Amino acid sequence: MNNFMMSMKRFFSNKNVVTILGVVIVLGLLYWEYNSKITKAVNPVRVPVAASDLLPQQEITSSDLKWIDVPKVSKDDNALTNSSAIVGKYVGVNSMIPKGSMFYASSIVDKEDLQGSWLTLLDEDEIPFYFRVDLITTYSNSIEPDDYIDVWMKAEDEEGLVMFGKLIENIHVIAVKDSSGKDVFKSSNETGTPAFLYFGLESDYFTMLVKAPYIDGVDLVVIPHGGAVPKMGDVEVTSDYLRDYIDANTLAIPENEEKDVNGVDVTDKENNKKDNE
Repeated sequence: MNNFMMSMKRFFSNKNVVTILGVVIVLGLLYWEYNSKITKAVNPVRVPVAASDLLPQQEITSSDLKWIDVPKVSKDDNALTNSSAIVGKYVGVNSMIPKGSMFYASSIVDKEDLQGSWLTLLDEDEIPFYFRVDLITTYSNSIEPDDYIDVWMKAEDEEGLVMFGKLIENIHVIAVKDSSGKDVFKSSNETGTPAFLYFGLESDYFTMLVKAPYIDGVDLVVIPHGGAVPKMGDVEVTSDYLRDYIDANTLAIPENEEKDVNGVDVTDKENNKKDNE
């Protein structure tokens, strides 16, 4: 045993031997590290790609995703790999995702970030309407999307007396945007300055709010509808007197009449024919 220990001691005391062993160990470590990196780089990772061409403003569904395995080295670090970050999003207005392409955060947006996306939230029988506002008329920017508002009207009667009352109530605010069309409450760091409230109205209410500002002495203001409830009642006119005042001071334009080739009203022509019969 002692002879063996002495032999090993003399072996490792040889500088040449120690140098060679050191070189071998370093080379072994370098090879191991290189081989690990190569193995890691070529190991496949599963990523989603577009199953077909996805057009601007198109909603991305689970059927639009196709999963493939690619070497990790060929996957862009910016590519999204989690379907929850993709499905339910929309292709950007100025973007298109070709078939087979990976998904990137820069090319997809939330629905509310789409240009004109608030229009998709309107009911089928509603007409889009915007109301000009500012910080003061929105009560220091306290009116937000999904809030409900009432429209009040100020006018003067024939005797010069000032009228002020609620005209329409329970209007659902869909969006609040600044003067450049950006959502006021979208930024998490800074709230913008409100310039427009966007909402939808049925035809009669829409016509009423469009006509009113053209009448001398008439002003419209919005006031937050009271009550912290998730959904208010139906939109309704609360003052027939104010509505009648608007109608009395504006002229209703008749619908286009259908004419024949000679310029004769078709409806009158058919009525005359029936009378003669």
